[in-house]
Amino acid sequence: MSALANHAFIKMNGLGNEIVVVDMRAQVGAIGAAEARAVGASNGAPYDQLMTLHAPRTSGTDAYVRIYNSDGSEAGACGNGMRCIAELLFKETGKRALTFETKAGVLNCWKGDTPLVSTVDMGKPRFAWNEIPLAEEFRDTRAIELQIGPIDKPILHSPSAVNMGNPHAIFWVDDVDAYDLGKIGPMLENHPMFPERANISLAWVASREHIVLRTWERGAGLTRACGSAACAVAVAAARLRRSGRIVTVTLPGGDLLIEWRERDDHVLMTGPVEYEFEGRFDPALFAAVGAA
Repeated sequence: MSALANHAFIKMNGLGNEIVVVDMRAQVGAIGAAEARAVGASNGAPYDQLMTLHAPRTSGTDAYVRIYNSDGSEAGACGNGMRCIAELLFKETGKRALTFETKAGVLNCWKGDTPLVSTVDMGKPRFAWNEIPLAEEFRDTRAIELQIGPIDKPILHSPSAVNMGNPHAIFWVDDVDAYDLGKIGPMLENHPMFPERANISLAWVASREHIVLRTWERGAGLTRACGSAACAVAVAAARLRRSGRIVTVTLPGGDLLIEWRERDDHVLMTGPVEYEFEGRFDPALFAAVGAA
């Protein structure tokens, strides 16, 4: 039987980015892709990201966190989910600063002065074509050769590419709602240019301090907010000198404040989280699932 059978969970969200948190610090091992998919079944707890909290693996960290997309694949980073995890541990420990280890590296979080608001240090962005990664070499990833639609009149073209814990491609547009991202997103997510797939974003730079964003999230689909995409678009806009290094990114679910810190190139994301409900997983969800 799955380790998740009858296991407690907490449902939260960050700007509508649906998060399920499972505390597995008292257990050994991790869940598999099939178990992660089962969690989001119709009578389970549907989510964009499933965050499993584990005992620390590295000295000086508060916990190890694994992140699963709704298709069961593992993600390297989820800023909105990390704020959810941080909120739970701020409450449990009384600390105002926490350090987590993830697949993407070590992340620091700080409790904000406003309730349910915190800041996550998402680390340094990566721009090299083989670090994003891309299937072919581009010396300048501020705009790569990729388009959809007719060659002489493409629908979208020349996205910026960056790795912000996950691969991201950002298309610059004048109206983020003018495109069928539900149709375009999965096609581009799985484009041969992205060997590890990619998050696909449409971004409008409203001013040097404000960017509007919609994202098709790798492994999760359309989402009301994607924290790593907000970080990626802020960095990409600054690289193109379309914005400053501190911007408000407006997503369908609300606003995130992003700072690409000059002294060390780390990207800081500040935003709120929200509790929804608590529950236990029905063992029937996992009856046909063998732990992977």
